[in-house]
Amino acid sequence: MNIASRCCLSKAELAAALDWMERGDWQKAHVIVQEDEASPLACWAHGITHLMEGDLPNARYWYREAKRSFPRSPSVAGEIAALRRALK
Repeated sequence: MNIASRCCLSKAELAAALDWMERGDWQKAHVIVQEDEASPLACWAHGITHLMEGDLPNARYWYREAKRSFPRSPSVAGEIAALRRALK
């Protein structure tokens, strides 16, 4: 991880991360979103990548950083779709 994380990813960068998530490649999405530890949308995206990975404690951490409630019954597809709508 880049020690000097920057803020904030552009909408295009977040959309690219979402494209990777939709293809099932959470690792490539993670490379993008880990560059922004400050913006709520990037933190939410970061949480979704860990949800995809199956690392629920880490996913919960990033949802907290995003100021979002962790879903009771998380749906990766539903979270990706909701984040995509939020980007518009």
